[in-house]
Parts: sequence; structure tokens; C-alpha cells
Amino acid sequence: MRSLLPKLLRRPEGFACLTPDRWDLVIRQARQAGILARLCIQLDDLRILKRVPEKPRGHLEAARTLAQKHARDVRWEVACLCRTLEHCDVPLTLLKGAAYLLADLPPARGRLFADLDILVPRSRIDEVEQILGAADWVSAVTDFYDQRYYRRWTHQIPPLRHIRRRSVLDVHHTIVPPTARAPVDAATLATESLPLSHGGRLHILQPADMVLHSAVHLFNDGEFDHGLRDLLDLFDLLSHFGSRPAFWETLALRAEALSLTRPLYLSLRYLDRILGMPQPCELREALLRWQPPAAAQAALDALFDRALLPDHASCDDYLTGTARWLLYVRAHYLRMPLHLLLPHLARKGFRRTAAADEKNDRRSRQAQIERLLRLAPSRSDDGSHAQAVRQRH
Repeated sequence: MRSLLPKLLRRPEGFACLTPDRWDLVIRQARQAGILARLCIQLDDLRILKRVPEKPRGHLEAARTLAQKHARDVRWEVACLCRTLEHCDVPLTLLKGAAYLLADLPPARGRLFADLDILVPRSRIDEVEQILGAADWVSAVTDFYDQRYYRRWTHQIPPLRHIRRRSVLDVHHTIVPPTARAPVDAATLATESLPLSHGGRLHILQPADMVLHSAVHLFNDGEFDHGLRDLLDLFDLLSHFGSRPAFWETLALRAEALSLTRPLYLSLRYLDRILGMPQPCELREALLRWQPPAAAQAALDALFDRALLPDHASCDDYLTGTARWLLYVRAHYLRMPLHLLLPHLARKGFRRTAAADEKNDRRSRQAQIERLLRLAPSRSDDGSHAQAVRQRH
């Protein structure tokens, strides 16, 4: 039951003979993984969707409808962004979900994502932020420490939120933090980017760089709420680009040039282990060079085999929480040197503890209020007694 959804994704014909209780579990796991709309489209392509029982099919089709609306909204938001920056000659490179959508790539089908990601030259990022600020984009981060953390130690400015539309925009100047153990020169990415529409203003990363960015995002960021969705992004990208001449050779060369061989190696390994995508024979020798020692690989398998399953209780075992926490710490270790990392993690741990204590206090006060209201004598007034109890607490 833990790996029910990944097993079915490996062999989609199995969807046709699921029992109702299995369908219930598949819908829950797919929704939590963020792939319910993608699953609907896949089943429709395979002509299996009409054989799905009515109730689960309703969930699948509703998710597909929502994804179609989301795609229209994103296209409109990108158009608004281009109008905002039309008098600025800064090149804009779309990243991740918006890039997949605007370039009409397979991962865009049914994909939902929370924000837009763009890449601009670091030397122009202050100018871009000022223009966006004049157009009602404000920082979504108010804490002074977090503001400084983003600006000094990460690869982006703090996320921006539009005052009226509530859209969220991440403005990057590279794809990994400059403090990372393997920083990436953004100029190298920009020189190889490919133009889109809008008068050549918009660009996307070239195929190999797009795959590498997706791999870095999944295996170096430490966030696995939608780990299976992100792994499917890699599956779709590699399936789409893999038939192009010299693609695999270019991918290997770019990974080595950008020092991103480890996330690429992990991507290919877990695409094989979890989704059954064979490792390309063109990279067999490179993969042997990139693989970690046996003990390290066994530890990574124990962590990623758990973290890449849907973030749903039915997929967890007694080590899942520990695995996700260790990968979170690993991600920060990859981003920051120890003299920055240890104080940062200590601060985040203190804040998380304080937030948990505050949440528990609120729950305790609410329980006390409810208990007093239950014990209070019945009143025929307009509820002023209950209001007075709440005000005292």
C-alpha cells in the first residue's frame, strides 16, 4: 500500500482493475502528491479514463478542469509581468512550471504550481525589484533575519506577492545559492538559453540545463511535499528530450561543467528505482564515475526511497519522518558552509519550537473556553454570557 501509486505509474494498465477502496487510496495519494490532474490526462491518453468508476473519475476530471484554469491564469500572469517590465531591457528567463507551460513541454500537462519563477542577471536584480515594487509587487517576507538570509545567502530575493492578484513571484539570479558547495555561474546558463515569444524578451533554459535545474530543485532543496510530482517532471523531460541527437552527451558535459553530476546521478537512479525508467546506456560510464561509495549510496536509498513517495500517511513507515528531516538538514548542508549553517538551523529550530508552543497554547485556551461553556448554566439571553467567557480568556 505504501508504494501503490508509484507501482501503478510504472504499469498504468493496473488502473483498469482497481477495486473501489484502492481507487479511494490512489485519489488521496495522487492529490497529496499534486499529480491528480496529470493522472487524469495520462489515463485519458491510454483510453482508460472512461473505465474508471464514476466517483473517482469525478475527482480526476475536476482536477483536470482546475489545472486547465490554472494554466490560463499563469499565461495571463506572465503577460502581465511582461507588460510591467516592457520598458526595461532586462532579459527574463522562465524557470520550472512557467517554463514548461509557456514552452508547451510535457511536464506542463495537468501541473499545478504555487508561484512564478524567473531568472534575471544579478547585476540588474535591484532594478527589476524596484520596477515590480512600483507595480504593486511587495515582499512576502517581513522578518528582518529572513530578508537578510534571502539577500545574502540564497539565489533569489525574498518572494514577492502582488497586492491585488495575490500571485507569488520568485526572482532568481542563479539556480543554486552562491554559498553552495557547487555554485553555478548564471552567465553560463544565460548564454545557452532559448528565446520564446513576446518579442524575444522571454527565454527558457536549454534542454540540458532545464533537466539539471529540475534535478537540483528536487535533490538539493530538501522539500519533498511534491517529490513524486517533481520526479515525474524529470521523467517527462528526459522522455521528451532523450530522443534528440547528442542530448545525453550534452547533458553529461553540462552536468560536469556546472558541477551538478550528483543531482543528475540521483535523478537517473530514482527514476529507475521508483518509476522504472531505465538508465540511459549513453551515460553508463559517466554514472559509474559519479556514483558515491556503497555505504553512502545505501544511506541515500534509505532516505530517498521514503521521501519520494507521496506525503500521505498511507505511504509512511516509522522512519519516514526521520528520513525527510535528515534530507532537510542535508539540503542546508549543501547550500551553506558550517559557520553559517549551524546558527541558521539553531535559529529555525528555536522559531519552530516557539511556534509549536504558541499553537499548543492556543489549542489549550480554546479547549478551556469550550469546557467552561459546556459547564456554564443555560441562559436565555442573546449569548452575552458565552461572549463574556471568551473575552476573559
